[in-house]
Amino acid sequence: MSVEEEVKQIIRRITRKPDAEIAPESTFADLKADSLDIVQVMAAIEEKYDIELQEEALQHVKNLGGFIAFVEKAVADKG
Repeated sequence: MSVEEEVKQIIRRITRKPDAEIAPESTFADLKADSLDIVQVMAAIEEKYDIELQEEALQHVKNLGGFIAFVEKAVADKG
């Protein structure tokens, strides 16, 4: 499974939203995810890939497509 699919799966599990709502242009606000949901998503991703996501860098992410790209880069940089 690709990083993109795994990240979407984590987001679906935590936000309890169907696939159709998790589009690249969607935002966490569109999914009605609160700050706790976002922290849980980040923690699950960090644990899964053994990476650390910098919250400061994430502030520039506008949508789920950008978030997924950010995670993919962090995973690739880890090597």
